[in-house]
Amino acid sequence: MMKTLTATTSKDPLQTAVIIAAAGSSSRMGGTCKKEYLPLSGGTVLSQSAKIFLKTLKCSTLAVTVPRGGAAQAEAALKADGEILPLLEKTKVIFVNGGGTRQESIFNALKALSSLSPAPDIVLIHDGARPFVTQKIITAAFTAAVQYGAAVPGITPTDTQKIIDEDGFAVQHLRRDLMTAVQTPQAFRFPEILDAHQKAAEDGFSYTDDTEIWAKYAGRVKVVAGDECNKKITFAADYENAGDSKMIRTGLGYDIHQLTEGRKLMLGGVHIPYEKGEAGHSDGDALLHAVTDALLGASGLGDIGSFFPPEDNKWKDADSVMLLKTVWKQIREAGWKLENLDCVIKLEQPKFLPFRSEVCASIAAALDVSAKQVFVKAKTGEKLDSVGKGLAVEAWCSCLLSKSAAAQQS
Repeated sequence: MMKTLTATTSKDPLQTAVIIAAAGSSSRMGGTCKKEYLPLSGGTVLSQSAKIFLKTLKCSTLAVTVPRGGAAQAEAALKADGEILPLLEKTKVIFVNGGGTRQESIFNALKALSSLSPAPDIVLIHDGARPFVTQKIITAAFTAAVQYGAAVPGITPTDTQKIIDEDGFAVQHLRRDLMTAVQTPQAFRFPEILDAHQKAAEDGFSYTDDTEIWAKYAGRVKVVAGDECNKKITFAADYENAGDSKMIRTGLGYDIHQLTEGRKLMLGGVHIPYEKGEAGHSDGDALLHAVTDALLGASGLGDIGSFFPPEDNKWKDADSVMLLKTVWKQIREAGWKLENLDCVIKLEQPKFLPFRSEVCASIAAALDVSAKQVFVKAKTGEKLDSVGKGLAVEAWCSCLLSKSAAAQQS
């Protein structure tokens, strides 16, 4: 029968090591940068994946598996977050060259830990691209490994699972309440998992994870509660949607134009039939000018005057849709995406409501976004000020732009 370890005491503390698996190629990310080294939450994916363990447990050793010859790059990514530096002072950090598979990389790390004195009592093995693990999950896995020898966090699948044959027919209907989708960290008594990995390396079989190796050669694995938030970054979309890796910025634009006879009334790129139109160097579209300034403000690229100076005759009577498209092209090239626009037009006459859908669609078309991302409201001047007296039109626009962490690197 497996001996149960005693929890940490001042006289005989358990030696605890953590292995962070980061030796993969990140081929499914579709880029050249390793996902573990991408920026996240003031550090990197790797530093976030490791830091939580150092905050939660008294770790004697942190072992990071890396591509061969990649220790320096991994160390830079690990130390990118200033918050982790004082934690690393209390922990021995080693970088271990990975193997051809994850199984080989973990075995290399286990062998490296076995050469230390003292060797660990408990080891937790965690994915370097799983930065959202919580202290609760880590503590539960560690505690269960101390008691039972091996533990893994798991969550109940949300979809009903089936086993199919080679022809694609369901041959076994599985009970969802008896299933679990496992995560990391996977925690083990160190001597037994090292021995199990040694046997697995000799039997020539490929294993899906460390709990399968343990189950074959060491015994049962206790499942503790995982969490949906403990996701692994596998594809580019996982990273773009990861936590606060997305930068969000707001912008505010404003414009006012005098109304005069002999000019077209242009709002959002739509000609509104009326006896007066906007006076201006360009076509005077106050709404599009407010939209353009809001987008430039949010992206930090300037303002409409710096792009299209009114003293430059090349912009005389210019189409404001063209001006907006010119600016938006540069904003998108800088990595920004539009979340939404919310606009207000202040106009006494004519009534704007009959044209609202057309105006929203026009702005959306200029930005190549959905019309659902654009909304325009209208107010009057209540017979007050220049707008209320029919002498001017005013427009405001607020916008929300986002930029993924991947785009922030460029």
